[in-house]
Amino acid sequence: MSHGKRSCLGVAAVCLVVFSTKSAADRTVESWVSSLDMSRTLAAQDKRTFSSAAPGQESDFVVDGSKTYQTILGLGSSLEHSTCANLWRLDPAARSEVTERLVSPDKGIGMNLMRICIGTPDFTGEPWYSYDDMPAGQTDEDLKNFSIEKDRAYVIPVLKLALEKNPDLLFFATPWSPPGWMKTTGDLIGGHLYPKYYPHYARYFAKFIEAYKAEGIPIHAVTVQNEPGVNKKDDVQSWWYPSCQWSLVVDEDTWWPVPLEIMGHAERDFIRDHLGPTFRQAGIKTRIWCFDHNLNNLWYPRNILSDSAAAEYVEGTAFHPYAGEASDMGAFHAEFPERNVHLSEGSMYGVQGAVNIIEFLRNWAASYNAWVTMIDTNGKPNNGPFECTDTCVMLDAETLSVRYTFDYFMYGQFMKFIQRGAVRIDSGRSTRDFAQVAFRNPDTSIVLVAANPAKAPFTCTIGYEEGVLIAELPPESVVTYRWRE
Repeated sequence: MSHGKRSCLGVAAVCLVVFSTKSAADRTVESWVSSLDMSRTLAAQDKRTFSSAAPGQESDFVVDGSKTYQTILGLGSSLEHSTCANLWRLDPAARSEVTERLVSPDKGIGMNLMRICIGTPDFTGEPWYSYDDMPAGQTDEDLKNFSIEKDRAYVIPVLKLALEKNPDLLFFATPWSPPGWMKTTGDLIGGHLYPKYYPHYARYFAKFIEAYKAEGIPIHAVTVQNEPGVNKKDDVQSWWYPSCQWSLVVDEDTWWPVPLEIMGHAERDFIRDHLGPTFRQAGIKTRIWCFDHNLNNLWYPRNILSDSAAAEYVEGTAFHPYAGEASDMGAFHAEFPERNVHLSEGSMYGVQGAVNIIEFLRNWAASYNAWVTMIDTNGKPNNGPFECTDTCVMLDAETLSVRYTFDYFMYGQFMKFIQRGAVRIDSGRSTRDFAQVAFRNPDTSIVLVAANPAKAPFTCTIGYEEGVLIAELPPESVVTYRWRE
């Protein structure tokens, strides 16, 4: 072995990929690469053909299409209020181009699943709102005041534009808070939802879905609450933003703390007794994903899915990656294999971000969504407490010029090539030094995405049936290979 270049065993400069029952001349491999230094951005490489594997040749990694795992729903980011507002600041031609580059599978990176917000999230430049805000002390149990009118300013137009650019785009939607009058705080910040308003809140979801459907924007799925463990802390301003902690409320002034054994019971009861039946009675086909919070708290979704009457309405569990490990997602899927797991919020950065996405995909994630797609160079608009300085698309606050960061191209290495309905297939071990994941697309193409976070090229052998391809994985880069089965 020579030193200074790595292989799967610690050295080298090329990847060896082993394939095929077809003859070498019959199978062609395409590849694309994005490098952290931006010298290559989704750059197509020379096409290669396969040669036969040598007798007895062993591979470091083996792609085995007979072993299958989860089916992919979609990969994307968010069209939350900050992103939509920044897109709306562009002139129509530029707005059209940026949107196309985000969601078009041909002219862009093919994001096909986007998270949107039911009311405002923390990331917005205007006063936070729900769809049924009332003056202090007043309620609206009949939801006569319900309106999505504020979304018409720029959110709904951007979503419609995105659908024009990709008619196969799916949306899932999340509230940051119920209307304040339903909560113990009386406003959108913090507090808990009163159980007496569960039926009203279920109808609120139904009215949102029906109102968006009338706009030509179908909602594929909803989560009940963004980060249901969050509540405001009176002495810490960084916790002051729209939120609702899903605890069990005893009466008007008392709520229970949440020990592990009852964590998730409030959301369980809401889904089982109100949201699920409301959807069913109204003929609403929108899926319900539970939880939508960090991987280090599996008790919460476990207590929901362990109740068969609640689980009947739940298609999957949404997770955030800010605490816990990707392996926690895999372990949870092993507990509830009939339900999907989704990574619903969590931007990943750099080549290490690609390694992280691969880890989640290898731990059964049926979808992946980044968070905040486009912020400006001042980190605006953002009324919330969490700073955002880097997104995959950046808007110059002064000139309104647009810059695409490495992460845009890194996301494209996955999103442009892994189709909806792709099935993950076995590809052997993956490490944080050389991470890889493989899929069979509905069109029968095989896609292998690999990430090399090191500053040296990488050599490995990957087995697939009986052919051999020599390919190079450059330093600090992500490479996508595609070939026909």
